[in-house]
Order: sequence, then C-alpha cells, then structure tokens
Amino acid sequence: MAVKLKLTRLGSKKPPFYRVVAANDETRRDGRPLEFLGYYNPMVNPAEVKLDAAKIKEWLGRGAEPTNTVRALIKEHLG
Repeated sequence: MAVKLKLTRLGSKKPPFYRVVAANDETRRDGRPLEFLGYYNPMVNPAEVKLDAAKIKEWLGRGAEPTNTVRALIKEHLG
C-alpha cells in the first residue's frame, strides 16, 4: 500500500479550495483520506497555505510520496 500526499478539491464550481491529505495512491482525488494535513486557498492574494509540519514529516518518514504540487507547497512554506 503506497501513500501519497496530495490535494483534494473543495469549494464550488468557480472558486476552488484544496485540502492537503495523506491518502492511498489508488484512491480517487476526492476519496476518503487517511489524514488531513492542511489546506491551500489559491483564490486570495497571496495564496493562503496552512500545513501541519509535524504530521507531514511523520508521513514522509513513513515513506509517503508527495505529488509535485504538494512538494512545491511544502518546499515554499516549510522550507
């Protein structure tokens, strides 16, 4: 069972809002996640990002792979 750190989409048709989650890589985009790790709101300027660093480090330590977008968010906001 491989785990990915990825975004799930929330919000209505035009203004998207995303949660950063840990989920099985076979799970559909908006399927049930294993754990919520933060959120990303691209509709405000600057984009609003809140990530739980401890939980993300724990999942990365367990071997979870972030998607390219989540990897960029982690690099930009957690260093």
